[in-house]
Amino acid sequence: MALIGAFCVILLVLTTVIHYEMLRALTVGLPLLHMPARTKLIIVIVGAFFAHIAEMFLYSVAFYVLVQYLHAGTLGEAGRFSMTLCSYFSAETFTSLGYGDVVPGGSLRLLAGTEALNGLLLIGWSASYTYIAMERFWSDGDK
Repeated sequence: MALIGAFCVILLVLTTVIHYEMLRALTVGLPLLHMPARTKLIIVIVGAFFAHIAEMFLYSVAFYVLVQYLHAGTLGEAGRFSMTLCSYFSAETFTSLGYGDVVPGGSLRLLAGTEALNGLLLIGWSASYTYIAMERFWSDGDK
């Protein structure tokens, strides 16, 4: 259980750093670009999307390592286990979609719950940032 707890803390820190750095880069870089406001908003959405993809990827690697090499639990049916399955499960969990067709077993349930809460927070952060960016760029007009 301590191993899973350590993975949870490490992933929380790494995903927060990734998200912060992406949003900071957008905050610093976008005002320097000479393009229409709507194009800047597209860049904000794409930047946030890629930050989320990187964050989900970290979780999928963690699930893969914990199951395949550290035998810390199970993920879905043993015969179907793969990195693709871990990526699917991570995306489903991070976004709180939760189809339920892939179920974690053992201590991995703690990591899955942590990923769902982390995803909720980071998606909310992206939504807030996008709203603030829209207000700023719309008030600037199409400069």
